[in-house]
Amino acid sequence: MTPDILTRARETALDKGEGLTEPELLEILELDDTHLPELLDLAHQVRLRWCGEEVEIEGIISLKTGGCPEDCHFCSQSGLFESPVRGVQLDIAELVEAAKQTRKTGATEFCIVAAVKGPDERLMVQLEEAIAAVRAEVDINISVSVGILTPAQVARLNAAGVKRYNHNLESARSFFPQVATTHTWDDRHRTLELVRDAGIEVCSGGILGMGESLAQRAEFAVQLAAFAPEEVPVNFLDPRPGTPFADRPLIDAPDALRATAMLRFAMPRTTLRFGGGRELTLGDLGVEKGLQGGANALIVGNYLTTLGRPMERDLDMLEGLRIPIKAVGQVI
Repeated sequence: MTPDILTRARETALDKGEGLTEPELLEILELDDTHLPELLDLAHQVRLRWCGEEVEIEGIISLKTGGCPEDCHFCSQSGLFESPVRGVQLDIAELVEAAKQTRKTGATEFCIVAAVKGPDERLMVQLEEAIAAVRAEVDINISVSVGILTPAQVARLNAAGVKRYNHNLESARSFFPQVATTHTWDDRHRTLELVRDAGIEVCSGGILGMGESLAQRAEFAVQLAAFAPEEVPVNFLDPRPGTPFADRPLIDAPDALRATAMLRFAMPRTTLRFGGGRELTLGDLGVEKGLQGGANALIVGNYLTTLGRPMERDLDMLEGLRIPIKAVGQVI
């Protein structure tokens, strides 16, 4: 028998394209494994109706690894833990060439990322110069991810032509003090508000499996949905040696799939992108189920500090599932 919550999800998310409430999302997360196939099928129907059948592909290359002054407990880039340090060095010629190569794949987006709390004046100037150089030579949308911003910095990025800004909330507001102590959830939230108010598209997601409760996952989903983000990266904790979360257990695959479907019911029209940790948590079969259970985008290849798997394997998987690819992007 179909659970009542799935009937309500069909009426709200599938038929109307509207997100479920926080209590309803918690009900989704509390469904047992016997209802998982039906749950994933409904989430897939919602994705197809409101986002289409295409899947977006994106790759990541880190410009700056390590030395970040923040203490995000999941991240090996923190200079407070055991991580290598490399200064921010934006070679504009290399960026332009990377943008050209990215565009050749059919990508429509090129994202510049640096592991910093927020950009200083030197980095802002470098970003503006890099964005101008790329726009002058490559027909591609530009996204940026450089941490917490001031109103003046948002205005400058907007004037430079940035289309989308990535800044993850990471987890629910109630759980965030267990994730980081050198800045607050509200600091991140304010940056997203500034970005949205400036008319820049919002990309914000987080990491599942850091120790949060099911209720906090539902809380996180509605907090993300409040921004109506264009894109939500869905990562799963990959415990890194030397970090405070090094000994945390992996999230179970069924829980990860339930959470993915839950996010789709919270945001029927948003791009949900599988990111870091999917290989460990889901494996190949689980990723396939996720792409047929609410998710509609992938980060392929390696991540910022962890190894992924070759892009060719993901492309072969999508071909086997007969899922069309919207674009192959690259994050720089």
